Amino acid sequence: MENEKALHKRKSLRLKGFDYSKTGAYFLTICTQNRKNTLSTIVGEGSPLPQLSPYGEIVYGCIQKIPEKYPEASVDCYVIMPNHIHIILSIAKDDGRGNPSPTADTVIGWLKYQATKEINKYRGTAGDKIFQRSFFDHIVRNRDDYYEICKYIYENPIHWYYDKLYSKE
Repeated sequence: MENEKALHKRKSLRLKGFDYSKTGAYFLTICTQNRKNTLSTIVGEGSPLPQLSPYGEIVYGCIQKIPEKYPEASVDCYVIMPNHIHIILSIAKDDGRGNPSPTADTVIGWLKYQATKEINKYRGTAGDKIFQRSFFDHIVRNRDDYYEICKYIYENPIHWYYDKLYSKE
């Protein structure tokens, strides 16, 4: 029984003690449930691009709504891959309206919730999981780090078949 509990205890991916509502930029990766290729396909040669599925189109629409929902947040760069999404999310300081700045958790939680709700509505299902429980994050440390990550995101479709998240399914 003790081993069973240990197997089910999830390790936090967040940097312990870091305030994710602080002004800054965050590189985030969100994976689909069981890493199923449901959001896009990679098409073209030389400089391939993601061709969004209907589910990917829904995710795209939700990403576009982030600044409306969270005026202190902006999506600087992103790509919707077949089974994951890469985003650079910037959080600005509180705008003085009395609401605290959102956190990366808050924004991504909303994105995943909204996209899941809309995809399930589109499919005529209820309660189906679309995304894995958590997400990977990296705190962007400086301008060079920022530009290196933007380049990685931009080039991700080119390297899809060599990507550690690559899956045929």
